Order: sequence, then C-alpha cells, then structure tokens
Amino acid sequence: MIVCLDVDYRAAETVTACVGLGAFADDTPLFELTRTVAEPPLDYEPGRFYLREMPHLFGALQKVVETHGLPEIVVVDGYVWLARDRPGLGAHFHELVASALGASLVVIGVAKTAFQGNDVAVAVSRGRSSRPLYVTTVGCDVAWAASQVSSMRGEHRLPTILKRVDRLARDS
Repeated sequence: MIVCLDVDYRAAETVTACVGLGAFADDTPLFELTRTVAEPPLDYEPGRFYLREMPHLFGALQKVVETHGLPEIVVVDGYVWLARDRPGLGAHFHELVASALGASLVVIGVAKTAFQGNDVAVAVSRGRSSRPLYVTTVGCDVAWAASQVSSMRGEHRLPTILKRVDRLARDS
C-alpha cells in the first residue's frame, strides 16, 4: 500500500490528509482520511520545516496504521533530502517512523519548487509543464521513485492523486 500525505495550516488548526493507493498508476484511491489538530500550528522556521510538519504526518500515519495497516511507501509533499547528507522532511520522517514504530518504509518526497544546492533530486517533467517536480527518496532507488511519480495518473504537472490529497487537506 502507498499513502500520500499533505498538511494544511490554518490560524487555529492543522489538517492532515491521506490518500491510500494500491499502486502508483491507480486513479481511484483505496481510502481517504483526514486528521485535524485543533491548535495553532508551530511557527515556520527556515531550514527546520520538518519540525512543524512531522507531528502531523506521523499522527496521520498512525491513523492509517490503526485502520488499514502499515503502508510500504509514503509520499510526502516536500524533500526527503535537501542535499547529499542534508536531511529534509522525508528523511526526518523516515527516522521517526523507524524509531517510534520499529518499521522501515520507503519515503518518497515530491517537491514543486527547486531547492538551491540540491544535488540528489531527480527532476520529473509531466504534462505540458515546463516546470518539473523534484523527487528524492529514502529506502529505495531515486530513479525508480522518479519513474513511479512519472507514471502516476493525470495529464498535468502534478499527478491527480497528489492534487487530490492537497485538495482534501485544504477543503476539510
């Protein structure tokens, strides 16, 4: 099972959305769920974004584990690695899951903007967009992950399922 996670921040609450898939090329989700935390989000700290996002991603993953079991792959909106040997959100999340759940899973980061100095991201062009997505990973080969993101359904730059998880977080 593959789960795609995204977080939406509001003044007094944070909503995390999850869309589950059986395979990257699926266009119909296995399930969708949201998790709302009714308290203001932490302030954004440049270079430490993961501190703001990780508790919400982990809380949503715990909800998935309780209802559907542990996924093999988690797709996050952002970078796994900001550069070689410089962990980003996905690498920190991978470490947290390993220590808290005793599980090793694949984490694939799909970022919409280039991170200056990133020497490990694979650019994936989709649709007619001139702007690529940037894929980074932990637990699998980045070229394989990039090919999976490329194969996801949808005619536009952002795959349909990733648009869906983003919309689910924003609209919930």
